[in-house]
Amino acid sequence: VWSNAALSRVDSIHSNRTRLSSRSIHPSSITMMKQALLLAATTTATLLAPCSAYYLPGVNPQSFIEGQPVKLKVNKMTSTKTLMPLDYYFLPFCAPEAGPELDNENLGEFLAGDRIESSPYLLYMKKDMYCEQVCINNLGRGEQKGVQPNKVVKAIRRQYHNNWIVDNLPSAHKVEDDMESATRYWHGFPLGFVADDKKAYIHNHVNLEIMYHPVEHETDSYRVVRFTVEPFSIKHDYELSVSEADKVKSDNMLPRIATISNPIASCVPGSQRHTSYEMVTGIGRQPQIASGKVLFTYDVTWIENLDLPWASRWDIYLSMDDAIPAKIHWMSIANSMVIVLVLSAMIAAILVRNLRRDINRYNKLATDEEKAEELEEYGWKLVHADVFRPPSQPLWLSVMCGTGAQLLCMSMLTILFSALGFMSPARRGHLLVAELVFFAMMGTVGGYVTARMYKTFKGNNWQTATAATALAFPGLAFGIFLIMNVVALSQKSTDAVPFLMILVLVVLWFGLSTPLVFLGAYFGYRAEAIEYPVNTSSIPRQIPDQPWFMGIPFTLAIGGILPFGSCFVELYYMLASVWMDFYYYVFGILFLVCLILLVTCAEITILFTYFQLCSEDYHWWWRSFSNAGSTAIYVFLYSIVYFKQLEASSLATYVMYFGYMGLVCTGLFVMMGFVGVSTSLYFNKIIFGSIKID
Repeated sequence: VWSNAALSRVDSIHSNRTRLSSRSIHPSSITMMKQALLLAATTTATLLAPCSAYYLPGVNPQSFIEGQPVKLKVNKMTSTKTLMPLDYYFLPFCAPEAGPELDNENLGEFLAGDRIESSPYLLYMKKDMYCEQVCINNLGRGEQKGVQPNKVVKAIRRQYHNNWIVDNLPSAHKVEDDMESATRYWHGFPLGFVADDKKAYIHNHVNLEIMYHPVEHETDSYRVVRFTVEPFSIKHDYELSVSEADKVKSDNMLPRIATISNPIASCVPGSQRHTSYEMVTGIGRQPQIASGKVLFTYDVTWIENLDLPWASRWDIYLSMDDAIPAKIHWMSIANSMVIVLVLSAMIAAILVRNLRRDINRYNKLATDEEKAEELEEYGWKLVHADVFRPPSQPLWLSVMCGTGAQLLCMSMLTILFSALGFMSPARRGHLLVAELVFFAMMGTVGGYVTARMYKTFKGNNWQTATAATALAFPGLAFGIFLIMNVVALSQKSTDAVPFLMILVLVVLWFGLSTPLVFLGAYFGYRAEAIEYPVNTSSIPRQIPDQPWFMGIPFTLAIGGILPFGSCFVELYYMLASVWMDFYYYVFGILFLVCLILLVTCAEITILFTYFQLCSEDYHWWWRSFSNAGSTAIYVFLYSIVYFKQLEASSLATYVMYFGYMGLVCTGLFVMMGFVGVSTSLYFNKIIFGSIKID
């Protein structure tokens, strides 16, 4: 991806540290423009405050010397069956002696449900560790028929996965069986498994395999370049009696808390062998059932990798080890281009040829014989006195177009900056923060478009129109967000955003977005109204009966299927990244797909607008909006099909999934609707400005 090229330049700009700072300015009597700019700068700096210093495009490399502690942190537990992430310490896992400490997180991390906390696992650079004992915890009562299972068993059956982090690098998951071994670079690693006997077993031992790369031009300095976890379930039979020497905690290892009576080869005191699949599955070995008191252990293996520099350590995660071949994305581009070319050919064959013929006929000077015959006009010229008649509900059309323009600018800016490498995956939450800030900043665009269109429609309630632009869609999004927050709280999920972060969203909405909407509306109302090439009559023309294929159901069905067909392949991977924790970072391809989607929507809308005008139906404003916006209907229908892959069963999961997908599709509807209205308006101005009107 394009961002990797920028990521590889991090080492070369190591000395150029960029610091974000906010400067306090107390305005007394300044203009609305200065207030909006001040709020924008202050809010942006506040949202990114946890990242006080960072390198373009992502992260400051951290070096370690031999024997230096390397922190292992834990993040939320995720499941594709419930879609409800849980805090790691919601389950009775081993915790630090002083309790877990929460990392400083930004707004985007809270909205994504991330909860990065400290762990009791000790790691030291280049120091291998063998069957280190962490703690003994009681997981709860055993599984019995007619008895409610414990929380760990529930989590295992719901396929929850752990997500651990070392040096800001997420854990890969090594899977091994009798036949082969594979590594997955997404989704974390599972808490446990359900065996053939239908009982749940816990992964109470992990092999931590960490690769490091020596720092160039520095001696005894190393950087972490890969982090892999191989989980095992080992039934440790133990006694709590240990020697006095083992009870003492040394500087570089945990104290031994129990004596294992049936140790595997790696757990024998003084052993220098790491735990392997053969040891765990040997004769007489059994997995650890997810109940009762359980001993947790771990191994640490350090491997030098001279071929993998620090700047490229994210490559295999973003490509998911080529689990999704790049040619699939390029095939998606090719598929989209075919649709665009077909539509362009249709427009060239139908519109250009017919329009040229119509314009030549309309502009031709009539002879005396033709005047005597009084030839009757036909076609789209007949509606020249009504084509620019204001639509019904002009206020709401203006508001929805303004909101669509705001969302469109926000989306394209976010994708563009991501494609250029500014949104590094190492900076969790920055993508969400960028979307929020861009949406607020583009309030000026939304206000301007609303005001300009409403003024063109000769509307009088400009205060209502501007307020609706500032409050309608953000209010809908905020209302759905609050409902989902209540659902997440009821499920004790980390998706529940703290009250302080909700206040930050409110400040971002009313302190930045709303003033900028009014600022844009101020300039929009001061600008000249859109000029039409023809005058509008005072008496509306009667519209003849329309053929069935020009009805709303048919045009919505055809108007949405072609744009959807140009982007559905990328849509699958985007949904997978949101709901199945896959990595998606091919923003360069996504930018091309979005451009193709916009072109496709514009072309199909122009085509239907021309057919509608030829049928002497001049009510094209709302029709062009809905024809282009109908792409969102197909996206929502596709999300229903995709939901079946998640194997979800709880009501909370249904509410969470369809609530957010409904909000996304609503935003897509108004965004594409704005594209349809603006292109149809431009098309009508061109064709009616090219003919002579008596």
